[in-house]
Amino acid sequence: MHHQFYLNTLLLLFSVSTALAQKPADWVNPFIGTSNFGATHPGPQYPHGLASVAPFNTAFSAGGLNPTEKDEAWNSRGYVHENKFLTGFSHANLSGVGCPELGTPLLMPTAGARSFDPQVYGSVFSAEDAEAGYYSCHLDKHNIKVEASSTLRTGLSRYTFPGGEGHILLNLGLALSNESGGMVSIVDAQEVEGFRMVGTFCYNPEDVRPIYFVARISKAAEEFGPYKKMPAYRNVEADWVAYNNTWKPYPYFQQEVAGDDVGAYFSFQTVPGEVIEVKLGISFVSIANARQNLNAEQPGFDFERVRTQNYERWNELLGRAEVEGTDYQKELFYTALYHSLVHPSIFQDVNGEYPLMGQHGAGRITTGNRYTVYSLWDTYRNVHPLLSLLYPEIQEDMVRSMTSMSEESGWLPKWELLGMETGVMVGDPATPVIADTYLRGLRNFNVEAAYQAARRAATAPETENPLRPGIDDYQALGYVPLDGEGQWDGTVSTALEYYLSDWALSRLAAALGKEADAHLFAERARGYLNYLDPETGFLRPKYRDGTFYPDFNPLEGKHFEPVTGFVEGTAWQYRFYTPHDVPFLIEQLGGADAFSQALQACFREGLYDVANEPDITYPYLFNYVEGEEWRSQEKVAEIIARHYSNQPGGIPGNDDTGTLSTWLAFSMMGFYPLCPADMDYALVTPAFESVRLHLNPDYYPGGTMDIQALRTSENSQFIQQMLLNGQPHNRFFITHQQLTAGGVLKIDLGDTPSKK
Repeated sequence: MHHQFYLNTLLLLFSVSTALAQKPADWVNPFIGTSNFGATHPGPQYPHGLASVAPFNTAFSAGGLNPTEKDEAWNSRGYVHENKFLTGFSHANLSGVGCPELGTPLLMPTAGARSFDPQVYGSVFSAEDAEAGYYSCHLDKHNIKVEASSTLRTGLSRYTFPGGEGHILLNLGLALSNESGGMVSIVDAQEVEGFRMVGTFCYNPEDVRPIYFVARISKAAEEFGPYKKMPAYRNVEADWVAYNNTWKPYPYFQQEVAGDDVGAYFSFQTVPGEVIEVKLGISFVSIANARQNLNAEQPGFDFERVRTQNYERWNELLGRAEVEGTDYQKELFYTALYHSLVHPSIFQDVNGEYPLMGQHGAGRITTGNRYTVYSLWDTYRNVHPLLSLLYPEIQEDMVRSMTSMSEESGWLPKWELLGMETGVMVGDPATPVIADTYLRGLRNFNVEAAYQAARRAATAPETENPLRPGIDDYQALGYVPLDGEGQWDGTVSTALEYYLSDWALSRLAAALGKEADAHLFAERARGYLNYLDPETGFLRPKYRDGTFYPDFNPLEGKHFEPVTGFVEGTAWQYRFYTPHDVPFLIEQLGGADAFSQALQACFREGLYDVANEPDITYPYLFNYVEGEEWRSQEKVAEIIARHYSNQPGGIPGNDDTGTLSTWLAFSMMGFYPLCPADMDYALVTPAFESVRLHLNPDYYPGGTMDIQALRTSENSQFIQQMLLNGQPHNRFFITHQQLTAGGVLKIDLGDTPSKK
């Protein structure tokens, strides 16, 4: 009996110590979002890292017989969880984007007879495992275990071979990018260098740039060389066409080989269980910089060191939000926070060089980081406010990067990628990011230069303004007319984004003492009233002569067809899209009751799109209607339960470089930023028992902010009363300044809506 008691005690202590030992990074599940078009990947990713090592499995289906959606559709995913046939591991990848790009350079270990054809050497894979900073799987065809980790600018792979003939292939033909072409050059039996062209993101022909690399292997190869795919040729005399679908190796050739389908190989004789490691560094400046990045971040071959450093950096950042709840809740939350910290990505090399915005030269920074991958139409809504709250030192660097882009190219970014402006989406999204950052108290950047760049975008005529198409009519009429709209122009959507940006600019101007500008842009921000149709209660497309579009149908686009006047959304999804002026919009729509009824109908009739940015705040808008705040609490909880999970399809659509994940992270903490440059967060029911925010004391002297949810039962989801630092808090909003001042917000929850 005593032995049994002693054993039970040990088991209990072990269980407790194990639970206590778990860190935030342990809850990350990188497979979340790898299905349902989430477009995330499970490979090791350093926070805001330029490099990552992701399995690439969208080139061919199992057996290598049929092309998959990589070649048949506009696919933005290098990895899809359902596909179980991979052709390599890519070292530069995007997470949660809507157009294909990167997915290169590819490394692939193989065993047995050597082949350069990915349909032949590709393999079904199994036994996948993914954690923060680590990925592994088993290549069934080759009986090889693959493990991977990464640093900011380099990847590291560890291959365990079965014995016998083994090979490591570098493929510059396959990629997710729509560009092709590359160069490979063997340095010696352990090293290869080169570049691969990338770009043409979302059909923009101007954004083309090489990605440079250097790869180094831990063991000298017995045979090595470049290879290329032989082109089709025509035998004129015999009057027939032969397609020579073979691949030609060039053993020991150490000159440059270039083309669309080129690569390199390293072949070995291995013993069973032999481990060979490969590290690969990248740069967008030069091969020399790629080598310097590799030498600086991985001076040797030390897989465990790289993996541990990656893991600890994730712990450091994820730990700024400490939550108490179920294991399932922690898995959802910390994975969401993880995805929020993938992009934007570090762009400069270890020596400080980076490609100048819109140019092919190299610039240099001496302090801070230069960032890239700004999907601003998405991320201005919540990712950048989250960074300002929990990672202000990172957000300041990002705004400094944006300001530098305007100095180098003349314009702030819209959808910047790898130092190139892709021009994707509508509006002027950099302006609200800059204004919001400054108003939250982050001011260590050249605000005057940033302000002037934003003002230029808001006032420059259309002939010289790449950021605001239709601005001449917008300034003259107060709206962008429907006349001449193409299939995807979205004039109403475009103008609504301009109104928001103008409002944010007016707030920034006021903070800087620019009163005339503040008045000008505030007046322009109410131009949405030009679209408000009193007959239908919708924002309706309008012609230059002032007449409304006659064939208006609010349900147009419900099945994802093009929508007249709108882009990436329907008239319903844009109906309440004046986040800077919701109380006034409520008045214009007939008052609080009419607004609530219309908002309820949006959800009830299935017209709300949980995966779409224009209506992403709608679940919180009931907070503007006194007595209806409980509907926001109920709706947010319902959306989390219905649309988010810890499965590969656990993000309800394209993550948009972390935007849908950030929605979840904020929502689970119980507050959400409704509008950039507005310091109010909407309060809803936290998913957790407690949330502790560890604030950067250099920016927020409050230190920590605790949010405590006090439930009377498991079903308690409705806010009854709130106390902020012991005092009654009667608003269903809390300001950024209140939150960052630190203290305790206690929220009493009940099973039914409060009658107050």
